[in-house]
Amino acid sequence: MNERRNFLKSTGTAIIGTAVLPLTFSVQPAQASINKVLKVGLIGCGGRGTGAAAQALKADPDAILSCMADIFPDYLEESYNNLMMVSPNQVKVDKTNQFIGFDAYKKVLDSDVDVVILTTPPAFRPHHFAEAVAAGKHVFCEKPVAVDAAGVRAVLEAAKKAKEKGLSVVSGFTYRYDFPKRALFEKISQGDIGEVRSILTVRNGGGLWYKNRRPDWTEMEYQLRNWYYYDWLSGDYIVEMMVHSLDLMSWALGGQLPVKVTGTGGRQARTEPKWGNIYDHFAIEYEYANGIKGMHFSRQQQGSSNTNRAEIVGREGDALIDIGRQTHAIRGSNSWDYEGEKNNPYETQHEELFAGIRTGKPINEGELMANSTMLAIIGRMSAYSGQTISWEDAIKSNLTLGPKMEEYDWDLVWQVPSVAVPGVTKVL
Repeated sequence: MNERRNFLKSTGTAIIGTAVLPLTFSVQPAQASINKVLKVGLIGCGGRGTGAAAQALKADPDAILSCMADIFPDYLEESYNNLMMVSPNQVKVDKTNQFIGFDAYKKVLDSDVDVVILTTPPAFRPHHFAEAVAAGKHVFCEKPVAVDAAGVRAVLEAAKKAKEKGLSVVSGFTYRYDFPKRALFEKISQGDIGEVRSILTVRNGGGLWYKNRRPDWTEMEYQLRNWYYYDWLSGDYIVEMMVHSLDLMSWALGGQLPVKVTGTGGRQARTEPKWGNIYDHFAIEYEYANGIKGMHFSRQQQGSSNTNRAEIVGREGDALIDIGRQTHAIRGSNSWDYEGEKNNPYETQHEELFAGIRTGKPINEGELMANSTMLAIIGRMSAYSGQTISWEDAIKSNLTLGPKMEEYDWDLVWQVPSVAVPGVTKVL
C-alpha cells in the first residue's frame, strides 16, 4: 500500500480526483452511442506518461491499456507496475506488447490500438504525432508538441490530415479543461471586461529533478534521462513548462497570433554543466497587430518566491487567474468570482477525448496546440538571440535543434550548443 500511495503522490492528485461530466457532452463516455472497448497505447512511460495513462483509464471504464513503449526498460517496468496498482482490471499489457527501443513507438502504431498517448520528451512528438495520424489513431498529445518551428509545421500538417480522417486530437494543455477557467474565458469572450488590451503571465518556481550520471550510460543515455535540461530535447523550460501560461495568453485573444516578439533571459542559478544548456529565467514581450501587448515573466531558481498567475486587462475591467490561490475573478463593471463546480481537468480531457470518439464527434486541437507551442518557441528564439523576431520569420525557420529520427542511436554523440548569448547566438 505504501508503494501505491507514493505513486499517487508523485503523479499528482489528478489521478485520484473524482471524475465529472465533460462540458461538451451530456453523457458519460461509458454510456455513449458506441459501446465498445477502446484500446489505448502508451508511448513514453515516464512520470507524465504513467499519470496520463492512469487518468485515461479512470476517465473511461471501458478503456484498456493494451500496449506500452519506451526507450528505457526500467521506465516501462516501473510504469507498468504502478498502473497495475492503480487500475489492475484495465491494464492488459502482456510481455509481447511491451516494446523497448527508439523504434518501439512503431510497434504500438502497428497494433490494433484505437488511441495513443504521446508522452515522450517533446523532441520526439512531431514525428510520433505524424506517424500516429498516418496510422489512423486517435491521439492524446502532451504539451509542448515540438521544440522548433520545423516541428510545429509538421504538427500543423498532420493535424490537417487528422481532421480529414475524422480523428480526435486532444492536447495536454490542461487549463483548457478546467471548469473555472472555461467559465472565466467565456465571460472574457462575451465582453465582460471589454476589449482586451494587455495580458501578463507570471510563473516563478524553484528547481526540478536531476538524474546523476552513471558510468554505464553513454552520453546519449545521460542526456535522454536528463532531457529537460537540453534545448534540443525539451525546447528549454519556457517551451516545456511555461507554454501553459502562454496558452492562457492565446486563449484570451481567441487564438490571435503576435506580429513580433522581443525577449531576454539567461541563467544565474543553474550555471553548472549538469544543467545542460537551458536558461533559468525569461522575460518576453509579445506585440499584436491591434496594439495589444502580452508580457511573460518566469524563472526557475531554487529558494526564490513562487507564483503562477495571469492578469488580463480590458477596457471595462480586469480578469485574474491565480493558480496557487485558486482565484478566478473579474474586477470592474461586471465583477465576478467563480463559485461553480470544480473538476479534475487531467481526467476531463480524457473523458472528452473518449466521448468524442464514441459519439463520432471528434475533437481536433492540432492547430491550437501547435500555435501555443510556437508562442513559447518564438519567445525562446528572441531571448536566445537578443533580437526582435517577427512571427512570419520565426514560423518559416528551418533551424532544427536535434537529430533526425533515423539517426538516433545509443552511441550517437549529439553536439549540444553552448548556452545561448543574446546578441551573439543566431536563431534564424
